[in-house]
Amino acid sequence: MADKTIMLVCAAGMSTSLLVSKMQKAAVAQGLDADIFAVSASEADAHLAKQKIDVLMLGPQVKYMKKQFEDKVAGTDTKMDVINMQDYGMMNGEKVLKTALTLMGE
Repeated sequence: MADKTIMLVCAAGMSTSLLVSKMQKAAVAQGLDADIFAVSASEADAHLAKQKIDVLMLGPQVKYMKKQFEDKVAGTDTKMDVINMQDYGMMNGEKVLKTALTLMGE
């Protein structure tokens, strides 16, 4: 099991797959043991219910759901934020990973 679990949430779970790949490469380069994956907003609840998620990051296209997800992770150790639109658009996996690690206090 990975040391850190980072879940990206987007509208369909598809558009973040390239970003996940770039984040995974950045994690390997930094020697991090991280489980990084993307799901659609409709699948997120199931993942939150069955596994410990350290960081939940919303894609810019679903940032309108931020309050909903804040309520879902309230009272848990899960940190949450919206992915910076520019980092998302540039598919800057290294920068998004850095944001996730910062959220975890690393």
